[in-house]
Amino acid sequence: MKITNVYEGVVPISSSIRNAWIDFSSMDCSIVAIESDVIRDGKPVVGYGFNSNGRYSAGEILRRRVLPRLLEAEPGSLLDEQGGLDHAKAWDVMMNNEKPGGHGERSVAVGVVDMALFDLASKIEGKPLYRYLSERYGDGQPDDSVFVYAAGGYYAPGKTLTDLQDEMRGFLDLGYDVVKMKIGGADLAEDLRRIEAVIDVLDGDGSRLAVDVNGRFDLNTALEYGRAIEPYGLFWYEEIGDPLDYHLNATVAEHYTGSIATGENLFSLQDARNLIRYGGLRPDRDTIQVDPALSYGLVEYLRIQDMLRRHGWSSRRCIPHGGHQFSLHIAAALKLGGNESYPGEFQPTGGFADDAVVEKSRVGLTDTPGIGFESKAAFYEVLRALHS
Repeated sequence: MKITNVYEGVVPISSSIRNAWIDFSSMDCSIVAIESDVIRDGKPVVGYGFNSNGRYSAGEILRRRVLPRLLEAEPGSLLDEQGGLDHAKAWDVMMNNEKPGGHGERSVAVGVVDMALFDLASKIEGKPLYRYLSERYGDGQPDDSVFVYAAGGYYAPGKTLTDLQDEMRGFLDLGYDVVKMKIGGADLAEDLRRIEAVIDVLDGDGSRLAVDVNGRFDLNTALEYGRAIEPYGLFWYEEIGDPLDYHLNATVAEHYTGSIATGENLFSLQDARNLIRYGGLRPDRDTIQVDPALSYGLVEYLRIQDMLRRHGWSSRRCIPHGGHQFSLHIAAALKLGGNESYPGEFQPTGGFADDAVVEKSRVGLTDTPGIGFESKAAFYEVLRALHS
């Protein structure tokens, strides 16, 4: 197997919504297509990758550093003893001559290419990614369905409590039992009204609602909100303060007895390990949300999973951020606790196969070889245009 061409581009995923920190009016993401010399049905096998929502495209890093290293590498340096792609070797090539630290947009760029390489390798073997991964990194018996929750509840111009309730009813109609909404972009009194409005839609069951601060709060505000929302018995209280403020997270965990979720803005093994060491997370109730697509890809995510096991954490306590097919396959293969879902946002990249059906907040996997972008028609059209 040899990489013959690599194509890179950008796709907009902008909208008028906002969370407590940013709006999405100019949000975009990088996309890549990696073409191989393996021919199927008269055409080269191609792997595709993209970065999750919430981080902008990383085209400059891709074009100047990551992709040239991959293309200039000796073909054999990317392969295992059987002649297939060795993902760890490819990762080392992409990270050659990079200093440690600075885990930001670089991790996004590497993650995009890592995704495309996994898509390519599993397509060459003719297997859906979750089976490919389970055979190599799991126990060979992947989950046949994955827990998913519907994320939404953003702030938007003119959006009323009734609008928010209608949005959540729409998620329930799609088969989701658990939903998530944004908080921290209004004052406490208004956010409590919003929370209570959604709980009413959930038949009064706060355990079916997660709330997400997107890292906005300082310690005093985090504790104030924690005291106010604790009686609701929420599914979790997410991304409460700055991702690297482990002291804040640990202090909140001391006072808030409910579940906490965090980690979507930690992009390396080192940062995730510091979260476990110093962030006060409790392995019996809290959730780690590291997104493989943003955190140097699955190669690094596997290292994070190994670290978590050594610290006594179950893979079931991991529910990746992002709401996309790549993490869905990973969740099934590595037996994670679930996956995020964005039924109404971040198109065309977000979401699962067009024929995916959610029942009682669980979704099955496609048998399409690779990640299955070909089963997501609008996105596949964009990806295919990269190399047509």
